[in-house]
Amino acid sequence: MKIKIADLEFETLINENNILERAKAIGQQLNADYQDSVPVFIGVLNGSFLFIADLIKQIDINCEIAFTKLASYYGGTTSKLKIREDIDLAMDIKDRDVVIIEDIVDTGNTLNYLIDKLRLRMPASINVCSLLLKPAALQNPIEELKYIGFEIENDFVVGYGLDYQEMGRNLRDIYKKVN
Repeated sequence: MKIKIADLEFETLINENNILERAKAIGQQLNADYQDSVPVFIGVLNGSFLFIADLIKQIDINCEIAFTKLASYYGGTTSKLKIREDIDLAMDIKDRDVVIIEDIVDTGNTLNYLIDKLRLRMPASINVCSLLLKPAALQNPIEELKYIGFEIENDFVVGYGLDYQEMGRNLRDIYKKVN
């Protein structure tokens, strides 16, 4: 199915059922990996809000949830080099196991910025869970990237929390830009 958002056309890439199945599988892995801990799941807004909501429903261990808000796209279709921090993490994570929940990792610049910033707060561990990964766009390997929903081509995507000009976040499926 094709849709139009603002001036761009998109076609279905990953449907909602496949996303929910992956969230369930990742949730089971997180339950196993953190069964002896009380991890802090940190959602990176705005894009991760739907993924973290569906993922957290699968978590049956004790945990805490917090949010931060970073931006590197500013409404366009390519990542900018400058990261904008809109909301800082407001909780103490010293000696805590932290799992960052991302919607997408492409260049990795925003994620590396966040990991470096969180390390200064001395958590026990930091791992990353991302719904999407674009291996071809990744500029540096990210050792902490442990949980990945889907690896995709270097296409611009919207839906399921991801946006184009702040639109399309509400779509249940993930769509890629038609070239």
